[in-house]
Amino acid sequence: MTTESGSAQSRDEYRAMQAEAFNRIGSRYDDAFPHKEGQIAAGEWLIKQLQPGARVLDVGCGTGEPTAKQFADAGCEVTGIDISPVMLDLARKNVPEGTFLERDVTEIDASLGRFDAVVAFFSLLMLPRADIATALQKIHDVIVPGGLLALSMVEIDLDDVPFQFLGAPVRVTGYLREDLRALVEETGFTVVVETDISYAPATTQAPPEIQLFLNCRRNQF
Repeated sequence: MTTESGSAQSRDEYRAMQAEAFNRIGSRYDDAFPHKEGQIAAGEWLIKQLQPGARVLDVGCGTGEPTAKQFADAGCEVTGIDISPVMLDLARKNVPEGTFLERDVTEIDASLGRFDAVVAFFSLLMLPRADIATALQKIHDVIVPGGLLALSMVEIDLDDVPFQFLGAPVRVTGYLREDLRALVEETGFTVVVETDISYAPATTQAPPEIQLFLNCRRNQF
């Protein structure tokens, strides 16, 4: 299903399906993925380049841990968005200093203000490729020129494929690393650091994966 070209109703149904999956998963997500070294390292890379009080947007914030908490503890002003009310409730409890909003990444707009950095850890893979391109453009538009983006995806050549994730039905998308890098660069970012990690979740309900991390800077235009 390519929601970008579909009807408003089909987009709403798609979002509701994905949100319900994560409502069902809830805190089990952190239990299944307890080790997030790559995600934490990407956050540390950003923090070293940000001033205290910098505005950071966490796209697909989930439970708020570790990323929203990592930035809040570093003195940043953190806003998190997610489509799952259950995940947002957990994030508000885990990171009371943050602001957490029920919003889809494709709904990012100027009402949120501008950000010094945006992180999108494994959240864009829940969108079809047509919507990922749109989401990256919206992210680009709310980052200040020269601002930072940390993005992670699973390396796999799929577009909007049904998948059972921790027992919940979802649809997932992935890219080969060359294709992901090209897409990010076409959107107006320079990839500064690219890393990959072989990752085995702490559950048999999710398969081993190759995680790609791109640390990027928004171009000056």
